[in-house]
Amino acid sequence: MTPLRERMIDDLKLRNRSPRTIEAYIFQVARFAKFYNRSPEKLGAEEVRTYQLHLINSSASWSTVNQTVCALKFLYRVTLQVAWPVEQIPYARNRRKLPVVLGQDETINLIEAILDVVCRMAMLTAYAAGLRITETVALKFDHLDRERMLLLVELGKGQKPRQVPLSEVLLAKLDDYFQEDRPRVRGSLWLFPSANPAKPIHTTTIQKACQRARAAAGITKHATPHTMRHCYATHLLEAGVDLRTVQELLGHAHLSTTAISTHVQRKLVKETKSPLDTIERFKRTTTT
Repeated sequence: MTPLRERMIDDLKLRNRSPRTIEAYIFQVARFAKFYNRSPEKLGAEEVRTYQLHLINSSASWSTVNQTVCALKFLYRVTLQVAWPVEQIPYARNRRKLPVVLGQDETINLIEAILDVVCRMAMLTAYAAGLRITETVALKFDHLDRERMLLLVELGKGQKPRQVPLSEVLLAKLDDYFQEDRPRVRGSLWLFPSANPAKPIHTTTIQKACQRARAAAGITKHATPHTMRHCYATHLLEAGVDLRTVQELLGHAHLSTTAISTHVQRKLVKETKSPLDTIERFKRTTTT
């Protein structure tokens, strides 16, 4: 490991960045250095700009481009503390897309089509509590508060913990799973362990299981484990839960994030009347 990489890792740890973030930032900086075959210490703003254009011209995804920007900004602003204006490195602009949302029957059909019991229970938990897949795999037994019926999400985004309601149905399903379906992982601290009980199941394992289940269930929408979070939020809103409450349950800092994540539900759109419909003289005109 080079001294620069080691120093950047230490800087990230000091700022309480997650292991996943540290891994991603180091990977993107390494790609940047490999592109020029030179240490980032010998590169500057112009090389960053050229590399960004290279990524865009190579049809790199929006998330890859912006993850690279975040990594390079951290490197040059924090670790190298360069004199040139790091904050002027531009982010790519993402085209807004409506997230995929399944109906409740589709959601359950997808979950039930997952053959692996650990993956199936992880997906069910993600839907029941509105969790990100990384939050789901990080759950431990002591995160279940049976007395208060709460679930502790210890490793939320940005290392921010939160509590969400623990579904009675989910708890019953988990109890069945603990008793009957996980003999290979007795003694594990993790709710959803991998083949090695000392480690949680990997997110990629769940993603692949979801992909296979989608085909088996005949679901044509591009549903992923993260879709369970969108479904949770959307189904709560459709059931009449207010947006502010959903925001808290999802752990979003801003209402606008919740609104984008849940998109405009068909049911709510149909129930919303135009202000024109409230003008009496126009109503009389249309009924005559």
